[in-house]
Amino acid sequence: MADRRIIEHYASGDFVARLDAALAAAGLDRPGIAPADLTFVDQFHSRGRKATLELAEAAGLRPGLRVLDLGSGVGGPARTLAAEFGCSVTGLDLVADYCRAARRLTRLTGLDDRVRFVCGSALQAPFHDGSFDVLWTQHAAMNIADKKRLYAECARLLVPCGRLALNDVVAGLAGPPHFPAPWARDPATSFLATADELRGRLAVAGFQIVSWEDRTETVADWAKEALAKQAARAASGAGEPALGLHLLLGPDFPRMADNFARSLAERRVEVVSAVLEIGCR
Repeated sequence: MADRRIIEHYASGDFVARLDAALAAAGLDRPGIAPADLTFVDQFHSRGRKATLELAEAAGLRPGLRVLDLGSGVGGPARTLAAEFGCSVTGLDLVADYCRAARRLTRLTGLDDRVRFVCGSALQAPFHDGSFDVLWTQHAAMNIADKKRLYAECARLLVPCGRLALNDVVAGLAGPPHFPAPWARDPATSFLATADELRGRLAVAGFQIVSWEDRTETVADWAKEALAKQAARAASGAGEPALGLHLLLGPDFPRMADNFARSLAERRVEVVSAVLEIGCR
């Protein structure tokens, strides 16, 4: 039941058609586009491409590493890791429409020899033990209730001394977040752990911390700036750009973005960026 509601939250019935129309309007429905051309629609997490590049640097990504992106969305981070760091990337996402869109965008960028997408659950990934050097996840764990199973699965999939790179929204101490939020329209599909709970779950799964950063203030400033730009566009009558996260979340997106900014400012939610490793000590 929860999985169905999560899928419905992220991909309304005409999502793929709306994305195709937006690509055509932006002149990007053609082979040979660059991954960076899609930044405004395919980096579905706070601070976008910049956060992806920062986390990749912190995780020490390099050519030839096998990366699994859990909750890969329409594939922006996966394509970035392949194009900028030379990794071989597999994306896993629960939403079939996102996987279809991710494959199409990857073909347009010419990266389908290094990036592939599989539809499935992060709690039961269809891969053998030790299949990956790096597990990657950005803003996906908020929709997963069973954190113990999630991080045990991450540990199973990694080689010895493999790394887990995560950038996640966690629960603050000032009360529940405002809804609807970008990851859930109501509390029924929102499963935020606190930062301390996250550390505990990761330790139980066998992970040791390499780096751990609270990015809340940085993300709050980014969210405030994004809302100001949105207000300026509305005041000028420009409306939404052709490509944007509204394509993924529909007409409720402005309200979701506003609620996320409020929740950050009030410390109802926080953002953690971390790199961990397993089996090295």
